[in-house]
Amino acid sequence: MIVGLLHRLSEKLPRVLHRLRVIMKPQVVFVLGGPGAGKGTQCARIVENYSYTHLSAGDLLREERSRTDSEFGQLIDSYIKEGKIVPVQITINLLRKAMEETMKADEKKFRFLIDGFPRNQDNLQGWNTEMDGKADVKFVLFFDCSNEVCIDRCLERGKSSGRTDDNRESLEKRIQTYLQSTRPIIELYEKQGKVQRIDASRSVDEVFADVKNILEKDD
Repeated sequence: MIVGLLHRLSEKLPRVLHRLRVIMKPQVVFVLGGPGAGKGTQCARIVENYSYTHLSAGDLLREERSRTDSEFGQLIDSYIKEGKIVPVQITINLLRKAMEETMKADEKKFRFLIDGFPRNQDNLQGWNTEMDGKADVKFVLFFDCSNEVCIDRCLERGKSSGRTDDNRESLEKRIQTYLQSTRPIIELYEKQGKVQRIDASRSVDEVFADVKNILEKDD
């Protein structure tokens, strides 16, 4: 009797696990900070050491812009060159597609670092509308760095990155956009007690030491 019961349970378990995977929602950490604050560098470190997938809103937009068959490529190109924020529907669609494809390929990969999003109130409202009940935002990882340090880092990066927006004119526009549009979002999450602030002006190793402490406490 007991053997029969165990056998029936073993038959049901795969179906139960499958249902759990289907209802598993992405666990999201928003990664914010000015251009050149080190978001991408720290995200790469996190991915190496923890079970997170890094999704850069900017990288996804640049990839979409470079696709010859993209219906949004030209529009994205003009927004990026002007240092403006791309319409939220495009960005959220790319993020959602990337998360779905990642989880479909490997059900263990359900934790995501979303880098450079939400960048303004429109982004946040769009996320809340489109992703309500579809993803859980755990907290915001905020890399805090002075404007001058950010500009110097980006100019240095621009020597080898090939990015058309790593020049002083575009950088000054991007920093103004960040200060006017993104900082208020960070402040909003701070009021909710959901921001983990890190001094990003230090070395990569020093910054990552703080990141590790935050992630290990969260686990």
